Amino acid sequence: MAAYVGEFFGTALLILLGCGVNANVALPGTKGHEAGWLTITLGWGMAVFVAVWCFEAISGAQINPAVTVGLWAVGKMTVAEAASYVVAQLLGAVVGAVLVYLLHRDHFRLCDEPTTKLGVFSTSPAVRNYPSNVACEAAGTFVLVLAVLMAVEPAFKFTEPVTGAPQIPTGEIGLGSLGALPVGLLVLTIGLCLGGPTGYAINPARDLGPRIAHALLPIEGKGDSDWSYAWVPVVGPLAGSLLAAAFVLAFS
Repeated sequence: MAAYVGEFFGTALLILLGCGVNANVALPGTKGHEAGWLTITLGWGMAVFVAVWCFEAISGAQINPAVTVGLWAVGKMTVAEAASYVVAQLLGAVVGAVLVYLLHRDHFRLCDEPTTKLGVFSTSPAVRNYPSNVACEAAGTFVLVLAVLMAVEPAFKFTEPVTGAPQIPTGEIGLGSLGALPVGLLVLTIGLCLGGPTGYAINPARDLGPRIAHALLPIEGKGDSDWSYAWVPVVGPLAGSLLAAAFVLAFS
């Protein structure tokens, strides 16, 4: 139970800080208004750092269904455990997004652009091309999950083969296996290098949870929640995660 609670609060903290930097840069009247892409990528990297730092000892700070699915795919979690983690992550993401709205209500009122308001919560592509958008999300998530799986044990030791099963890395599971600061720098690197086309969700809960919050919250003039795109930052990261797991299993 403690692990699921850790995933809930860890993901809520991630979204509070990550969508918080989105709000700081995008919404009128904030101290960080129009601070730019570098501020956003740095803010998200540090958001991951803080969330992992705070909750790695409780749950491994996976805070990302793509990471959880990757760990399940290599045999480190059962289906029931993975499903419980994903539910906790998604609920935490919704709560974190609601807190961002409550803290920035005055600035949402100053904003006249529905797309800007949605952008505080969710990602959107610079050029809407679904196959390319999915590929970009998959590529960024592949890098993230591959790093997690390869760092499950620093020496990348393997368990003894059992009845012909693939050898799986042993050790701590989750983003916490990388260490808090390295994983924050990893996310910063992915954002700077691969995040431009889609805004790099690389985390289904990071996009879907806040998008649900956007749909439910009483935000004046918010427009629609762009559900026609919502599947991309879910399918892309999950595909990238499974590709990373397949890569690790192929060389184990």
